[in-house]
Amino acid sequence: MAAKDLYEKDFYKVLGVDKKAGADEIKKKYRSLARELHPDKNKGDAVKEEKFKGISEAYEILSDAKKRAEYDEARSLYERGGFRAPMGGQGQQGGDFNDIFGGGNPQDIFANLFGGGRRGPRKGQDLQTEATITFRESIFGTTLDLRLATDRGATQNITARVPAGVNDGAKIRVKGKGAEGEAGPGDLFILLHVKPHAIFARKGENLTLTLPVTFAEAALGADIKVPTMSGDDVTVRIAPGTSNGRTLRVKGRGITKGSTTGDLLVSVDVQVPQRVDGKALEALKVFAHETAHENVRADLIAKAKV
Repeated sequence: MAAKDLYEKDFYKVLGVDKKAGADEIKKKYRSLARELHPDKNKGDAVKEEKFKGISEAYEILSDAKKRAEYDEARSLYERGGFRAPMGGQGQQGGDFNDIFGGGNPQDIFANLFGGGRRGPRKGQDLQTEATITFRESIFGTTLDLRLATDRGATQNITARVPAGVNDGAKIRVKGKGAEGEAGPGDLFILLHVKPHAIFARKGENLTLTLPVTFAEAALGADIKVPTMSGDDVTVRIAPGTSNGRTLRVKGRGITKGSTTGDLLVSVDVQVPQRVDGKALEALKVFAHETAHENVRADLIAKAKV
């Protein structure tokens, strides 16, 4: 792309964000537009395909702090008339351009801001797409089969390996699957979204699980089977008098990354019965009478007076 095309484009307007927008706002806006305009969702719609290319180009510059600063400086100078595109083979510069950049062809200098200029052929532009995987796939890894539109309007099938243990928001790179360039194609980056699991979550390399237990199990103690991500069950021991919210650790049942494996953290959730009747009610009344001397809120009252 010619430098003139770059400094004449308002990338903030392309993405629909303010010039003072933060990195998170720019990222959020790009993701929203990318989902709406992605070629896979709008097959045969040339207008939306062109808009998708435009927002990808804008995001490439504005998501990189160094490129964004250089673009802002050159764009500001262009808007003030500090330099114009060369005519008749000779660069025409105003005073601002000479003061800041020290003279020279504005297209060459602007191109140099983005790593181009006269250094020879450049690789094609890196591209980005998004994919959603299940929680289980994020833990054990998976293979993605994607069908993406090329910069020439055709489609290509991409196979990408997702390693085990990736987090939500991780990016994987597929070399040589970006846009074509004089020095070869760029790379493709895939932004991963992980669907939440029904019962498991993660905390670093550990898996977490909330385990419901009855009042009797918490008070008297029990051995309870707990499911794991690998499909088998493990038995955890609930000690007598276990309180609500206590965390039990099951070694080696977490996420494996490289040579290390996390643990499974089991949080106890004591279930209070909503209705008690019959013999259970009578037994509970006896229990309440026998433990009436215990003041479990004495410490609370004392601290409130400090």
